[in-house]
Amino acid sequence: MRIGVMSGPERGDSARKAKRMMDDARWAEAAGLDTVWVPQVPTDFDALLAVALMGTATDRIEIGTAVVPLQAQHPIALARQALSAQAATGGRLALGVGPSHHWIVRDMLGLPYERPAGYTRDYLDVLDAAFAGPGPVEVENTTFTVRNPLGLGPVAPLPVLVAALGPVMLKLAGERADGTVLWMADEKAVGEHVVPRITAAAEAAGRPAPRIVAGVPVCLCRPSEVDAARERANRILGEAEVSPNYQRLLEYGAARDIGDICAAGDEAAIEARLRRFADAGVTDLSVRLLPIGEGRDELVASKERTKEMLAGLAAELR
Repeated sequence: MRIGVMSGPERGDSARKAKRMMDDARWAEAAGLDTVWVPQVPTDFDALLAVALMGTATDRIEIGTAVVPLQAQHPIALARQALSAQAATGGRLALGVGPSHHWIVRDMLGLPYERPAGYTRDYLDVLDAAFAGPGPVEVENTTFTVRNPLGLGPVAPLPVLVAALGPVMLKLAGERADGTVLWMADEKAVGEHVVPRITAAAEAAGRPAPRIVAGVPVCLCRPSEVDAARERANRILGEAEVSPNYQRLLEYGAARDIGDICAAGDEAAIEARLRRFADAGVTDLSVRLLPIGEGRDELVASKERTKEMLAGLAAELR
């Protein structure tokens, strides 16, 4: 199992966010991690711009988006942005995309949230044609009619991962993409729902075994603090209550919320939990560092302890 860490804009002064994300990427590379995963927060910093900046600050580490909502831009615009970021990183981009959720697409952007799987399939038609370039992109399907010259081409193989939670999207991800990016999936949901469906679809399509990227909050803490870590995870990361997609995914597993998915406790407890994800079929772990404490100093110290532990575990879990 490859080990990666999430780095997003979160809170703070906009003038300092870019430097902080670049510092995160430098640390992850120096710590021997495999990937930095950048979420596209609806209200904040552009994920692919962050990828390009992180690429200038590092030499080896893969940098992925987890994930870019498809409806926010035309597929030619996304293809051009992704190819530019891939060139800036020397071919180290993993492009995670997805149809997002109704509360982002419909409520925030004012766009229709209909046929998400069909829309994703049509979108991938355009991305596939663009990533086969350079050259003309000519696609006509239910959603798009594209006749667009494109002088950019990938500088290396560009993996595309599709966020997939339900059976239809998992089948699509297996047939058309290099894997999937998950959030709100525990070991049971991964092993019994995600892996069988996406793997069967990939095999039927003659594609390689898909990557399964699982987002998991992690907090190194005393056993007596585990409940506090889970409560904090639910407070700052709990999107399930507004997303039917996540609610349905939780039903496939044993977790009730993101707090139940959080790997919290001492190093032995965390290692055991993460190994269960690997045993379920997770190929890539995307760790969301979850500090606990009162005040900034305690939160910073907690995050640093978890980072040091993660760096030590990375080689053992790989």
